[in-house]
Amino acid sequence: MKLLIVLLAVLLGVWLWRSRRVQDKRPTTAPPKVLQNMVPCQVCGVLLPQNEAVTTPHGVYCGPAHRKQAEQAPR
Repeated sequence: MKLLIVLLAVLLGVWLWRSRRVQDKRPTTAPPKVLQNMVPCQVCGVLLPQNEAVTTPHGVYCGPAHRKQAEQAPR
């Protein structure tokens, strides 16, 4: 009878230890992403975040190649 009680106590201890260990490994929720203004490229119309766009007094472009292409085009 003593052996059965000791075995139950050990099993209960292992079960409690494992249940708490699993709770610690659960992933936390990621922070919400910040929404950004999307702007279209003046040449190709691709939408991109405003902080990644190449902005000039003549317009907004998706990269330096389109900025250069727009500057070379006749107005």
